[in-house]
Amino acid sequence: MGSERTVLVVDDEANLRKVLSAHLRREGFAVVTAANGLEALELMDHQPVDVVLTDLKMAPVDGLALLERVQARHPGRPVVMLTAHGTVDTAVNAMKKGAFDYLTKPFDKDELRMVINKAVAAAQLQWSEPAETDAGRFGMVGKSAALEDVFTTIDKVAASPSTVLITGESGTGKELIAGALHRTSPRRHQPFIKINCAAIPRDLIESELFGYERGAFTGAVSSKPGRFELADGGTLFLDEIGVVPLEMQVKLLRALQESEFERVGGVSTTRVDVRLVAATNVDLRAEVAAGRFREDLFYRLNVVSLVLPPLRDRPEDIPLLVDHFLEKYRKRLSKDVFGIDDAAMERLRSYRWPGNVRELENVMERSALFAEQGWITVDSLPNALRDEDDDLAAPPRREAPQPRREPTVGPLKAIVRQHTESLEKELISRALEETRGNVTKAARKLEISRKSLQNKMKEFGLREPATTDAGPFDSAG
Repeated sequence: MGSERTVLVVDDEANLRKVLSAHLRREGFAVVTAANGLEALELMDHQPVDVVLTDLKMAPVDGLALLERVQARHPGRPVVMLTAHGTVDTAVNAMKKGAFDYLTKPFDKDELRMVINKAVAAAQLQWSEPAETDAGRFGMVGKSAALEDVFTTIDKVAASPSTVLITGESGTGKELIAGALHRTSPRRHQPFIKINCAAIPRDLIESELFGYERGAFTGAVSSKPGRFELADGGTLFLDEIGVVPLEMQVKLLRALQESEFERVGGVSTTRVDVRLVAATNVDLRAEVAAGRFREDLFYRLNVVSLVLPPLRDRPEDIPLLVDHFLEKYRKRLSKDVFGIDDAAMERLRSYRWPGNVRELENVMERSALFAEQGWITVDSLPNALRDEDDDLAAPPRREAPQPRREPTVGPLKAIVRQHTESLEKELISRALEETRGNVTKAARKLEISRKSLQNKMKEFGLREPATTDAGPFDSAG
């Protein structure tokens, strides 16, 4: 993991940059450095960075300003603050504004390793959710009835302090919904603190949630607030709640019921006002039945249940998502992709999408990259979608015939498309002639599936009526 992940170290002290870089490289991370915030932002515009480790006190752009700009220009990138003991309050404030964590100077190398590893793990899990966009309500693209039910529930419960449990398969956008519940609530100007429970080792989950006092365990060189404290007055989002160990579930239940807890190694009780949103991709009822999840905690979490539908249950949203992702990757790849043909769209609509919207986005990026002559065809799709016998093909759905999708194109693009179709027709006709009308052999010669060739023959009027004698274009092959 480390050798594939890059940490950007930002500090105006050259010696500290060298020391931090040396420690991180020994842990297997790639390291790049910047002497100030402006230099860091310029570097991030030209080089991929997984985690930012930055000092708080710098000029002309300090750590807080850098945090805000990273959040705006590189959303989802974890930022870890490095601060002196006298400015810990500022670092805690930075965490309330979205920083992932903080370290105090002089830093402890074990704590450095632990925090950066957590940041990398959290980043990997966070980026596995679909990226938030400006399209659609709450960043969710689609107009299906299933999605409208989700929007209606958000509208009804956002203003309440009630706990919400979001369930749905991986890749359906659970974090987007959690963010929407916070942004549309009276707490929207207060902290929105996120933690992915699956990214935290079992023996550290308590200190992550409730904080710890100095000396509570090896590496605890200073006291640190937990996520509940940081979320005071706002919203705490616990993703992958189903992996929380049983022994921790008791303490979590108490914190939810009583709104109070103690830090690890502490004796004083801390009270907070937190609205909790939890999410999981497992069946918690089944986990309760199996004895892996407390029944009382389940009912405390499941005050409001919000179920996100998998993409295979809302195929009518796929064309909207395709258009959205095509527009995104036209810009990102600097490639002029006019649209997607009907045969390819039908493959997308009939596929079961085990990875949901995340998988569709990956497919559209790959397909846009491999599109020939400006159009995504079946041949542009990954193998899993080109194979008609794939186990992930959805059962046929009875729906009204869909009109042919004709993207709006300018005169030049229309000419290009006409020329492309003429060339396709000529190549197909030639292949059929060379194989004496054997569709299977012609498809193999053209390196496309037999079904794709039949669709193209029908589109170009090349399929002849069936007769008692097999004609040159008879599909029997």
